[in-house]
Amino acid sequence: MTAQPNILFIFADQHRHNVMGCAGHELVSTPNLDGLAKQGLRFSEAWCQSPICQPSRASIITGRYVHELGVIHNTGGFDPEWPTVMKQLQTAGYETATIGKTHYHESYQPPEEDGAIDMRAYSPFVESFGWDYVLEEYDKYLHVEDRLRTPYTDYLAEQEILDIYRDQIRGVFRLTDSHWRGETSVIDQEHDLTSFLTAQTKNWLKQRDSQRPFFLKLAFVQPHVPLIDDPRWAEFYADATISLPDLTPPEAVNDTWASYLEQLNSHSQVQVMDDDFVRNGIRHYLGMVSLVDQKIGELLDTLKSLRQLDNTWVIYTSDHGEMLGEHRLWAKMNFYRGSVQVPLIIVPPGGMQPRVDPSLVELTDITATLAAIGGASAPAGCRGQSLLPALTEPQAGRGLLHARLGNYAAIRSSTHRLTMHLKSGTACELFDLKNDPAEQANLINDPALSSIVSDLQVALLDHESSDDE
Repeated sequence: MTAQPNILFIFADQHRHNVMGCAGHELVSTPNLDGLAKQGLRFSEAWCQSPICQPSRASIITGRYVHELGVIHNTGGFDPEWPTVMKQLQTAGYETATIGKTHYHESYQPPEEDGAIDMRAYSPFVESFGWDYVLEEYDKYLHVEDRLRTPYTDYLAEQEILDIYRDQIRGVFRLTDSHWRGETSVIDQEHDLTSFLTAQTKNWLKQRDSQRPFFLKLAFVQPHVPLIDDPRWAEFYADATISLPDLTPPEAVNDTWASYLEQLNSHSQVQVMDDDFVRNGIRHYLGMVSLVDQKIGELLDTLKSLRQLDNTWVIYTSDHGEMLGEHRLWAKMNFYRGSVQVPLIIVPPGGMQPRVDPSLVELTDITATLAAIGGASAPAGCRGQSLLPALTEPQAGRGLLHARLGNYAAIRSSTHRLTMHLKSGTACELFDLKNDPAEQANLINDPALSSIVSDLQVALLDHESSDDE
């Protein structure tokens, strides 16, 4: 057993913060995440720094805000020269490995050139951010490109099921007429991408012979859309009574916000969102979450069999959330709780007296926490605060939370959330989170709250003008 602890960082994609039994969801089956919460610290008010994949991932490896990094869209811009927490842990003696989705480069959109492309060619670029071992996988939409190869498409080809897999994904490809339609996978659970990534992770753990402690990130690609779960979990939820979320659409309070809502509505394909369609999508989303949970249990069993679990920190979170029909929206790309809030569970080796912490925290804080666990300094420019003190006694948390996507930014206090269009200076949303936790009544035009709007705008603009210089 090493003197330094191991770190298992499980990073899901698009896992809504409250779709766990431990977070109060009455239907979803997540016994392993619930078990982690029963021996760790769960934060109930954690924000990501951008409600979309690439900016959020840039932020968490650096601990910096997305406007500082210049990554405010899914358009690349990752710089291998960035100080990262992985590099800091390498310096502290850790063996680092990432298995699953990284999204550090723009290849998530099909390349325009002709000819076969093996996506493993990008591994050296990913390694340059501080990873000793890389096995990268991608959103399922990339898998439909016949000329692209990934470890998973090679695996499916060996099983002679790649063609039927691709045909199904093409049927619910981005912005087809029913992109958000929930379906049952045509391939068995053992061949699901979540199962594949877990198997690769278990193999890495069993085959490593390094005496160094490890920092291992397992980055599941699911429960990101398409809303396709494996046949076993689909059967489990087939007859479940699915409660509808509040489908009241957001209010177009001014022309600027109305224009953005049109984009969100188009992406969500609101024209097909009848009650049965929404229920069906939720049903299959729950199945994907349950498979992630099932595989987490298998991974913990592997660590236990290797006699590593008692020396391993386990952290679970996600890059952003999923609206899941709430406010008549799918996916993310907004600052409602469903989109910008994330699950966050931290379990020290051997566990602790369980606690739910309602203080305001961010994913930048995970960056600092990972470094602190490994006895390393946080990467230069890191804005996060280590959450380790919160394991022994409640902390004050942050006074304000920040998130950014494109030209829109949001700021949250313990009582209110404000959304602002930065280029025009237009305030678009204000919610009273104490009296309206579901964020139904947009109060941005309420003259009685003008001082709150003004104060939050000043704080938001001050934040956006800051850098690490």
